[in-house]
Amino acid sequence: MSGGQSKDSHFQLETDLIILAMGFLYPQYDGMVEMLGIQLDSRGNIYTDKNYKTSVDKVFSAGDMRNGQSLVVKAIRDGRQVARSVDEYLMGKLF
Repeated sequence: MSGGQSKDSHFQLETDLIILAMGFLYPQYDGMVEMLGIQLDSRGNIYTDKNYKTSVDKVFSAGDMRNGQSLVVKAIRDGRQVARSVDEYLMGKLF
């Protein structure tokens, strides 16, 4: 085993949705984006308002999907800001 991993480092989690964070890739339009009819901006990225909300209710976007290909530090910042917006939305403080 490399990188200091122990044999007990593997685990399983039950989830409803998995979101992949893969830098420097364009949004994949086939699938969820197309199915939900999410609006795109003039550059072909996911359009959001200032709170990271897309044109579809309860759907938010951040990182490369929203801004286009960029540095990971920008995606991290976006991730933190969209998390704040989702929290405010769920707590009824936003919109």
